[in-house]
Amino acid sequence: MNLARTQARAGNYGEAMQALGQYLHTEKDQKIAGRYERLFSSALDEVEELLIQVMRQMKMPVQQIGKAMQMWLEYRITIGRQPLRAPKPALWSAAITYAIVKVNFLDASRAQVAQRYGVSESSLKQKYNDLVQTLDLMPADYRYFTGDKNPLDKLVEAAQLLEDLDRQFQED
Repeated sequence: MNLARTQARAGNYGEAMQALGQYLHTEKDQKIAGRYERLFSSALDEVEELLIQVMRQMKMPVQQIGKAMQMWLEYRITIGRQPLRAPKPALWSAAITYAIVKVNFLDASRAQVAQRYGVSESSLKQKYNDLVQTLDLMPADYRYFTGDKNPLDKLVEAAQLLEDLDRQFQED
């Protein structure tokens, strides 16, 4: 399970699914095993169906819809043996959509996303915070950012420049 989590976190979804398949051979709790076996299904679950439907209505590009699907997969792997509570698929879909909006700096408010999915803004905020905490999301997160130029690249360049300057300072 830990290997599957690590691989999913690194964006290696093929390897994550392979590790998850190996994990299923040892899982004795049929409820947990059944939840993970569904990840191998080619059918979409309710959350995924809603993501596709509403994100298309919001005119979001297919790349962002794909990243939303990736986020949902990673979340389900990351929670591990914890129970997945999804009695309201629209709420999970709204939270994932809002996370994609925030990561990609899109122009849609939490209220607008909540309205699109027919969920309360406060419930959306709670699920969104759960996603942020569980997946360690951040602005322009490389795993889910779809723009041409990621603003985090400037931070990496600045850190490299600072390291080079410090090395020169220490040497001279």
